[in-house]
Parts: sequence; structure tokens; C-alpha cells
Amino acid sequence: MSPLAGLVADELAIPVRPEVAHLAAAVAARHGGAARSVLFYGSCLRAAALDGLMLDFYLIVSDYAAAFDKRWLAAANRLLPPNVFPIEAGGLAGKYAVLSEADFARLAGPGTSVSVWARFAQPARLAWVADDAARETAVAAVARAAPTLLAAARPMVSDRIDLLDLWRTAFALTYGAELRAERKDRAASVVDFDPERYAAFTLPALAAAGIDAAIADGIVAFAQPVTTAERRAGRRAWAKRRRAGKLLTLARLAKASATYAGGIDYLVWKINRHAGTAVELKPWQRRHPILGALSLLPRLLARGAVR
Repeated sequence: MSPLAGLVADELAIPVRPEVAHLAAAVAARHGGAARSVLFYGSCLRAAALDGLMLDFYLIVSDYAAAFDKRWLAAANRLLPPNVFPIEAGGLAGKYAVLSEADFARLAGPGTSVSVWARFAQPARLAWVADDAARETAVAAVARAAPTLLAAARPMVSDRIDLLDLWRTAFALTYGAELRAERKDRAASVVDFDPERYAAFTLPALAAAGIDAAIADGIVAFAQPVTTAERRAGRRAWAKRRRAGKLLTLARLAKASATYAGGIDYLVWKINRHAGTAVELKPWQRRHPILGALSLLPRLLARGAVR
């Protein structure tokens, strides 16, 4: 096991609260023998109290056809992963995204879509797992995320940079590549919540990405300077990720109107919580969630609530 995989394995193995484990087990139970692991991640992982919050999970399954009793749900997950569903159990509420083991490994690595590797470069917990093989598969996939993030960010940062600023910049780039209802300081707050964790992950993640660097006094010094051509290529790559990410967010929103009951209510709840707004839905927007969500976008973009 590589140094990075060892760090990931130890982090994923940190126990979650019993009520979180109960909710994760309920997620797995919905999909029977297809369930391989349930990962707990996101802002609720950092929350002191969970009442009134929406917990975030990824359910990793062996195969979409085995995970769903409706063919169209399996086809939708395969065509535009992930499907997202609400869940309630033990007094807690959450949502979970469904990915196959193959898609999880693929999407945690390099690609235009940032959603998986951006999330799993952050801390996560293995809240439920079917067996040791599923655990090893989850660790291997999650271990791809941080190297992917830092490799993508490398052309956009200076050759010497504060260790935590490296991560802050990297996450800020990923937040900008999705339609996100977040405050501008969100990327920094993710890192600042657990700076020791990011300090420990930096050199192993860079090494796994094939990037030679040294750290002294909290400064990362890269062995190879970035060339002008590499910086231009990096800017083009992130511009492409921003265009693709925002379109992908809209496509997933449209799909969620069919797969996620109350999806538009969750969307508005999340915007209000993270952006400090007071958006209220009209009855017609609940009846027609796709049109309702699209009708909100111009106003939210103008306010800066969604970027």
C-alpha cells in the first residue's frame, strides 16, 4: 500500500456516530446485495450537531442493473451518473448519490467533471461496507482523488506556495467549475477546518501525482517550474471544466426532477443555507421542478448566490 493509500485507509476507517452508521446502513439496505460501500462526506462530517441537516453519502454498488428494480433508473445512472435519492432513518435525513465501483474509480481520476475527485480529496468516512474487498476498492478509488486535484491545480499556482494555500486554491478552482450555492470563503474554510490533515496529505498526494516537491516552513517548493505553455494549457483546461461542469449540473438537476422526490425543495434549502439567501418556492415551481429551477437561476446568478 502506498503512503497516500495508507492515509486514506486510516481516514476512511475513523468511526462515524452511531446514528450516521444507522442511516448509512439504511442506504445500503435499499439496494440489497448490490451495495458495496457507503461513504459519508461533506459539511455534515464537520458539524457538531446533525439535527436539521441533510447528510451526504455516496453509495457504491457492484452494478446498476442489480442496484435498481427499474430499468430506466439503471439506464439513467449509467448515462449520467450519479442518481441521487433522499433518505430518512433514525431521526436523521440525508441524500445519497449512487455510483458503480467502476464509475467511482473512473470519476475519482482525471477528467472534465470535477464533482467526484473534488469531494473525495476532502475527508470522508466509510460508514458502511459489505466486506474487505469492498473496503479495498473504496480506498483505491478515494486515493485517486487528491492526486487528481493537485495535478489539475499545479499549472494555476506559483512554483513556491504556502501549503494550505495550495489546497485552498485547488478547491476554489473546483468550486468554480460547478454551479455551487456557496459563500466565497467556502474553499478556504474546508481547508482551515483541519489544516493538519492537509499538511499530512500534501507530499504523498503530490508524489502519487508524479509531482516532485519539497516542504520547508510550510512552503511547498516544486522541483520543476511550470512553463508558460503549461500555464496556458492549465487555464484552457479549467475553462473547459467550468463550461462542462455548469452544463452537467443543469443536466443532473433535470434528471433529479424524475429521480429525487422533493429535489427542488432540497435545492432551495441548500442555496439558502450556504448562500445566506431567503429564496421561497411558488406552487407552480414545485409542480414543474425543471422549469422552476431554471426560473430561479437568473435571479440567483445576479445575487451571486449561485456561481
